[in-house]
Amino acid sequence: MGLRNLLYWLYERRLERELGHYQIPQHVGVILDGNRRWARTSGFVSVQDGHQAGADKIFDLLGWCDEVGVQVVTLWLLSTDNFSRPQQELAPLLDIIESTVQRLRSEGWHVNPMGAHDLLPEPTARVLKEAGADTAHNPGPIVNVAVGYGGRREITDAVRSLLLEEAEKGTTLTELASRLELDDIGEHLYTRGQPDPDLVIRTSGEQRLSGFLLWQSAHSEFYFCEVFWPAFRRVDFLRALRAFGARSRRFGG
Repeated sequence: MGLRNLLYWLYERRLERELGHYQIPQHVGVILDGNRRWARTSGFVSVQDGHQAGADKIFDLLGWCDEVGVQVVTLWLLSTDNFSRPQQELAPLLDIIESTVQRLRSEGWHVNPMGAHDLLPEPTARVLKEAGADTAHNPGPIVNVAVGYGGRREITDAVRSLLLEEAEKGTTLTELASRLELDDIGEHLYTRGQPDPDLVIRTSGEQRLSGFLLWQSAHSEFYFCEVFWPAFRRVDFLRALRAFGARSRRFGG
């Protein structure tokens, strides 16, 4: 083991000991940012090399989450805004997403697809649907795979679903408006039945949510990491957990 690796190993052991004094988040959301910039700065010709490296990194992250007892992980793989990218970049990216979801399925993770899948090409939507159905009862952390996801679209879909459900019961708009509660909308979100994210991590140095889990992250803690997603290390993950544990959560207070 080289000196650099030894120092990282010792630092990781120190972080692990410190985490013993802190609460571990139940739900961690991750904005996987910086794949394209990582590819360019690493000397790759194609940005798809960055997307593939980012996809491979997901499995490292899930292993780390499982080790410490995180119960839900939400991964933002493709936003609704990403559909404006050139087709020559979008098509290979969708292929990588499909193969990533198929690998999650084959490895036995509990996959929960979320997003506006009506916007996706039929093969991608089918892969997501089949993975969700096939792994619904698998043990271990729930892995929310956000593809074709936008926070505003999610809230719009939740309200639409609520209105349609109540209309089928014969409820009038006036009746619904008179008794509408926050939980009524929450029960129609893509993450219904799950705890809200305690911690949201964004890589690549950007310090904004970009519409990620707008409703659910009202009381989340945020951790912004300078490193590009494909270069995200276990030590970066442990730092994020330490930062979360060291904060005094006020839940809006």
